Parts: sequence; C-alpha cells; structure tokens
Amino acid sequence: MAKEKNELLLDASADHFPEHGPLDDEGREVLLSLKHVDINFGKGENVVRAVQDVSFDIYKGETFSLVGESGSGKTTIGRAVIRANTCSKGEILYKGVRISGKIPRSLDREVIRNIQMVFQDPAASLNERATVDYIISEGLYNFHLYDSEADRVRKVENIIEAVGLLPEHLTRYPHEFSGGQRQRVGLARAMVMEPELVVADEPISALDVSIRAQILNLMNKFQEEQGTTYLFIAHDLSIVRYISDRIGVIYKGKIVEIATSEELFNYPLHPYTRSLISAIPLPDPQLEKHKVLYTYDPDMHNYSESDVPELVNIGHEHYVYGNSEEIAEYKAIRDCGVPLKTISVVGVNAEASEESAEDSSAVSKEVILDRPVHDTGNAWYAILSFFLPIFGIIAAVLFLKRNYIRNYKACRKGVIAFAGFLGVCVALLLLFIVIAIL
Repeated sequence: MAKEKNELLLDASADHFPEHGPLDDEGREVLLSLKHVDINFGKGENVVRAVQDVSFDIYKGETFSLVGESGSGKTTIGRAVIRANTCSKGEILYKGVRISGKIPRSLDREVIRNIQMVFQDPAASLNERATVDYIISEGLYNFHLYDSEADRVRKVENIIEAVGLLPEHLTRYPHEFSGGQRQRVGLARAMVMEPELVVADEPISALDVSIRAQILNLMNKFQEEQGTTYLFIAHDLSIVRYISDRIGVIYKGKIVEIATSEELFNYPLHPYTRSLISAIPLPDPQLEKHKVLYTYDPDMHNYSESDVPELVNIGHEHYVYGNSEEIAEYKAIRDCGVPLKTISVVGVNAEASEESAEDSSAVSKEVILDRPVHDTGNAWYAILSFFLPIFGIIAAVLFLKRNYIRNYKACRKGVIAFAGFLGVCVALLLLFIVIAIL
C-alpha cells in the first residue's frame, strides 16, 4: 500500500505539490531527489559537461551540504534545483513531483514559493534600482504573504534585524552596502518567504567572522521553528562539519562520497575527500606549519570499460564512488571500525619524509613564536656596538642566549664593522711606518 502511495506521489504531470513527499525505506520523508542528473553547457565540440550522473536525496528538516573545490559543479546543481539551469539528462523531484524540464505554470509558481536560494554573488543578484525594503518585500507582494501593510512592514523589519542590519537600512540601495551587508540582504530576502527548502550557496563566505555565527544561528532557528530544509553549498569544511546532517563531496561534476557528518570525517574513504580534509587550516600556527597535506591524483585510479566506477552504498549510509576493486577495499576499511587519520602533523602523529627532514630540523631551530616581542633589530644596537665594541660583544652573547635573533645580528654587525675599521687603521699605520723607515 505504501509503495502504491509513493508511486502516486511520483506523478511527473502533477499540477501541485502534495502535502508530504515520498518516504524512504526507513520512513524518512524525501523532500528533494536528484536522479542521474547531467548538466551541460554549449553544443557540439564545445560542450562542457559541468555535472555528470549526480544522484542524491535530501530529507525534510535536514541540512545537506555539498562541498568541493571551485568549479566542481556545486553552484550549478543549486541553480538547477531552482530551475535556473536546465538538466541535459535525468530529473529533479520535489516531494516526488518532477520540477526539471517543462512543467505547468502553477507548479512553477509553487517551486518559486517553496524553494529559495541565497546566491553566492550578492551584488549580481540584487536589483540596484530597488531599495532594500522592496527587494525583501518582492516575494511577499507576488504571493501576498501578508495580511496588511502593517503586517508586511513588521515581517520585513523583523527579518532585517535578524540578519544583523537595522530598520533604517531599508530605505537604502544595494550599492550603499558592503559585500557582507549585501549577503545579509540576500539571506533576508530568502528567509522572509518562509520556504520549505533553501539552497544556500556560500551564504557566509562574504561575512565577517563576528556575524557568521549569528547567521548560522538564524538558519538553525528557522529549521527548528519551521522545519526548513537546507542544501548548503560551501568549501569551508570546518563549518560544514558542525552544521550538516549529511555531506556530499563533489569532484569535477561527479559525487564521489556521501555520508553523515561524523561518518565522513571519521572515515574519509575516497582519496579526494581525504585531500579536502587535510587542507582544513589548523588554529595553531606551529601545527599548521608542520602539517602534511594529502594531494589527490586522479591518475591513481585504474578504471576501465569492463569495470566502470559507480556510487555504491558500503553500509552505514556511506556512499563511495569507485570500481569493484576500490569498493571492496573501502568496505574492508570501513568494516574494521577504526577511524582514519585525517590530518597528519610532523612530530605529532606523523614522521617527516627523508626529503624534508633536513628542512624541518632547520626550521625547528628558529621558531618565530618563541622570539620576544622586542626583538626588533634596531639600528642603534649596531651603532653602539661600533663605538663600544666590548659592550656590543657582551650584548650579542646575551641576545643570542635569550633568542633575540634580530638584536644579536645588529650587535654582531656593529662589532664586525668596528673590527674592519680597526684593521684598516692598523694597516694604514703600518704603511706609514714602512714609508718613514725607507
């Protein structure tokens, strides 16, 4: 019976969305589903395959993050969800109803109403000729999501304050704001619609560090109060780890790994995922300096036409892209249940390679953070050491002992200059004596 019900929900010709989406085997409601989606740009020989055979589900009320390097296809997928990009192959389903390709106008309006996007470039996505008040209110006007003018003003003022701006900003234009403030306006424009799904394309990358937590807390507030679902597109894995329920890793238009947040960070099976995690900056500059980066080489895979790679569930809701040999290896590693070492630091949990051992030992002799604050190497040390060489020698020894490297070099420079000057004077004196004798 449940299967028949889900099949009805998958009617691609429906004019309206059902109240609830189809359920998966575990009883979770599938809000958005991408099935073998390809997105191409251009035609003929100039075609660019931006996204290739992408498939994943997003469940209602969760935060699904899509991570990868620049140009991997993250934004392209997000724009396809809001129907800004067309699918060359495959389909996108929202609550079991196809929203890709040609759909009825009534369904298209429901897509606009229920799915909002926070764009990566706020300057290009905001109307420069409209005030912030109108930009945020445009969706409210089009769908009449307010009871009265006072109700509209209240909703706009509440959302503008929630994203860290002030009510007096509503009368200004986008060009009067900084990049981070424009991003907040774009976020407010999306959130005021109270959508079911928000495609957040780098929503906090343009914001100051002090405001990032505020925006993330606001998004969590909407998720708790309204059950908002997020497709969170980002490259900062340090943030993605703590806000995501599940994470999808994309490389050159292909999904290479999907897992829950903790599962992915404890068991990064695909080599590209390991390279992304190893690139996460460490807060300690000394550890960061000695961190070993893992570099992903696509040529390491041995794919062939007889052994085509695919995205496979190896258990624990963990999907990895690979051929049969790689999948067997990934499954064996995961079945061991031993978390993988994701970040290696020389001297902490890794050994230095033979090539860099000499460089590492040389670097360790001079630690920047161990230098005193007043180790400036002031020119007066060199001048005083020139005129008072004995004082300069004593000061140089003391500075070296206490790791005042720059001051030590300044004193040494003055003493050497005095020694050179003294040597020249002695040589001239001897020359004069020789001339006088002759």
